[in-house]
Amino acid sequence: MNKVSGSMDKKLKRNAKRDWRYPIAHKEAWIGIALVIFHFTWWYGFAYGLGGQSVEAYTYVFGFPAWFFYSCIVGFIIIILIVMTVVKFLFKDIPLETDEKGDPS
Repeated sequence: MNKVSGSMDKKLKRNAKRDWRYPIAHKEAWIGIALVIFHFTWWYGFAYGLGGQSVEAYTYVFGFPAWFFYSCIVGFIIIILIVMTVVKFLFKDIPLETDEKGDPS
């Protein structure tokens, strides 16, 4: 075994014990992905669901076409409220500094 592959093996063994923050970060990343999918689905559903008709058939809310109002304006407000709620109740404030073992200092 050469010197380079030996040092790589040591790094892999050292990193084999996962940092305690990784599961938290993975959970929060999946929550973020779910929020993006929800927001895109909301936007696409209203934009192309209500906006797929002729312009003469549009209904208007506060001067905006209904598809634009619900997909862009209401959708933005709803996603902001959902993100604020998720960050407040589901995300954890974790320290970024650690000792050599990955334990909190």
